[in-house]
Amino acid sequence: MTFGEAIMATADWRLEGDWVKNCNCAYGCPCDFNARPTEGYCKGLVAMHITSGYFEATRLDGLSFCVTVHFPGALHEGNGEAQPIIDERATAAQRDALFAILSGQNSQEGTLFQIFSLIVTKMHEPVFAPFRFEFDLRERKARVVIPGVLTTEVEPIKNPVTGAPFRGAVLLPDGFEHREGQIASSDIDSIGAVPFVTKAKHSTLAHVIQSPAGVLG
Repeated sequence: MTFGEAIMATADWRLEGDWVKNCNCAYGCPCDFNARPTEGYCKGLVAMHITSGYFEATRLDGLSFCVTVHFPGALHEGNGEAQPIIDERATAAQRDALFAILSGQNSQEGTLFQIFSLIVTKMHEPVFAPFRFEFDLRERKARVVIPGVLTTEVEPIKNPVTGAPFRGAVLLPDGFEHREGQIASSDIDSIGAVPFVTKAKHSTLAHVIQSPAGVLG
């Protein structure tokens, strides 16, 4: 099975774990509030370390994945490109399971991966690579290193006068990505099929549970 291949029946699956969304927007990411991206376009990534998960009978615990994206305008306008990056430790069955989830074909209408499948028109070939995934939600810190493909680091936003760490969160009761996320600052250096560099731009860190019906927590 390849990423994006049609899967007719909705399967039983669940992903729980640490979620990182970093992009080129200003802190707070206007896309979360139905506004246009800060610079008029979106370049960014989502990454997840699965602490507990499965697709049907295939366990996914301990694996990580990342998707880098570029949208020429607002996300809802589509025409995006993306590249999935999958933990090289995944077995053939686990790779198929992750692709089956990321394809959106096993999710209900209006959920994250289903929406993603509609707004991305160019899907680059997936990369299988080692991950270093560090995550501290309380301290608003994270680091994802995929050698030869991507490095992104997250730290707290700093008060411009005192330099003290700033704490802020976004609460989205009807959010399709997460319910509550800690807002932080990120740097990105992406050198894969979607290359870009950002410095001190938006980051959301969250603990999420995704299912075919959408966000559970």
